[in-house]
Order: sequence, then structure tokens, then C-alpha cells
Amino acid sequence: MQVSAGEHKYNWHEKWAHIPDSESARTGWAHHDIVVSETGNVYSFHQADPTVLIFDEQGNLTGSWEATVQNAHGMSIVKEGDQEFLWLADNLSSQVVKTTLDGQLVMSIEKPDLEVYREGKYSPTGTAVFEERIGGNGDIYITDGYGSSYVHRYDRDGKYINSINGEEGEGGRLATPHGIWIDTRKSEPELYISDRSNGQIQVYGMEGDFHRAFGTGPGQDWLHSPSGFAQWGDYILVAELRGSRVTILDGDDNLVGYLGENTGAFKLKENWPNVDHAILEEGKFSSPHGMAVDPAGNIYVAEWLIGGRINKLTRL
Repeated sequence: MQVSAGEHKYNWHEKWAHIPDSESARTGWAHHDIVVSETGNVYSFHQADPTVLIFDEQGNLTGSWEATVQNAHGMSIVKEGDQEFLWLADNLSSQVVKTTLDGQLVMSIEKPDLEVYREGKYSPTGTAVFEERIGGNGDIYITDGYGSSYVHRYDRDGKYINSINGEEGEGGRLATPHGIWIDTRKSEPELYISDRSNGQIQVYGMEGDFHRAFGTGPGQDWLHSPSGFAQWGDYILVAELRGSRVTILDGDDNLVGYLGENTGAFKLKENWPNVDHAILEEGKFSSPHGMAVDPAGNIYVAEWLIGGRINKLTRL
């Protein structure tokens, strides 16, 4: 099946990831992210077991390892020198860890010692690293998306620097800052935050200064529930959970179009996102959660539902 948004055309590969059949695979609630390494390996997480799964480009499971986290809700992949590393944000055990690609623990970052956490919840959902190879200083940004709705910044060694919560600018108080991404397409890098419950994206400078917010409000109601980001060339791809689609934006944050759009699915399907796989439709998303793009522009989308669903969209 083919899906498209303007000139962006893809072949849809339904349930691309071949996950070994087991009771936990069938009944576990998948709520994780997905990333692609330089070698083309795809890393994701098991539906129920604390295990990182490794797939080849055809979706075959080629390896796995037991993780120190309960859930890799947020995953990002970085390169330092000639070695790649994974960052895993665990919303269940409130951990953020850095590992090698074969699972060796390198670093762990605890929640910051802030007044909001004297009583408030901490539940990290995503990470982004301002990598030196893209002109950065190694700073680490963590979204507390399911806790107190803050974004925290640390240096490359894990030392806390500062935090933002949306009250700094015109975008308003963050509500479920679910995912985060560093945009280096322009001369000045920027921090994109998926302000999911507010139905918008907030953009900040790397020091925490507010730049703009877009996607909702008068004349801009074309974003629904941005959850995560990926990039291909000059385009940003946004996974929209309740919008049940992948949204394509150009270099100026303008809407290009939607892929696999199934808007309203969360209203029409009982117990969404915990839906029976029998009602899932090829070519239409139900609950896009994690997303990654490989160098060829192919898109990998992990959905949030019982039993999991990872589809691949191969660029034509």
C-alpha cells in the first residue's frame, strides 16, 4: 500500500518488525520509542519485557539485550568519536541512562534537586543531546513529560544546569512536554519541544530562551497532539498521538501534509489506544508514539497499544 503527502510518497509495510510470538508480546502494552543506527540497525523495545530489540532493515530480529530500565519510553542515539550510544528515558522507574549499543551502562542521570519535586512527580519521557559532531557542547536535555512538565538541561558529564517550564515565554506553561529535538538546519540551533497536551510545538534557544510556539491557536489549528520528532533533509516529521498521523513540516515550520492520517480514531475506537489488532487498518495509524528516519528517508513508527505495532514507510 502507498501513502503520500504531496510529493512525499511511501510504501507502507504493515507490522514490519518481526517480534517473536509470546504471551508477553501479545498482551504487553507497547509504549516505547525507536531509533536507527549509522549501520542501519533499528533499535526499539519489547512490549512487556525490559529488553532492547535490534532489527535489520527487513524487520528481522537480529539481537537483543536486557535493559536496566523498565521501559525505553524515549530513545535517542548519539555519536561520540567513532562510537554510537543510546539514551533511554524510562517513565516507569524515573530513570534516564546512557548505554552502549550492546547494553553496557555508561551514565545515569537523576532528577534535579528542585522545589517542584519535593512533592511533585518526576517521570521522564524523552532526551536530546547537543552533540559535538553537529557543533554542540554535549549538553543533555530531558523532558519530564509525564511528571511535572519541565525540561531539564545538564552538561555532558550529567551536571545539572537549568530548567524551563514554558512560563518563560508566550507559548505558556508546558503540558506534557513529551518529546524533544535539536534543530540544526539553520545557522542558529534551536530546541523543539512537543507540548502535547497544549497541541503545539514550543521552540527555545539552547540556553533556555523562548523563541516561538506554533501549530495551534487562531489560523494555526493544524497540530493536534505532537509527541515526537525526526528529520529527513530539510523536513521535520512529527508523530501525532491522538491525531493518528505523521505530520511533515518544512524548514519554516509550515505544514506540508499528513501521512497515514486517521484523525478521530481515539474517539471512535473503544479503549483507545488499547485496541484490538483486528480493527487496525493498513495505511492508517492508530496511535503513533515513537518515530525514526534512516538516511534514505525511510520512516519507522512504533505505536502505543497492547501488543505493539511497528510499521515502516519506505520512501519512493
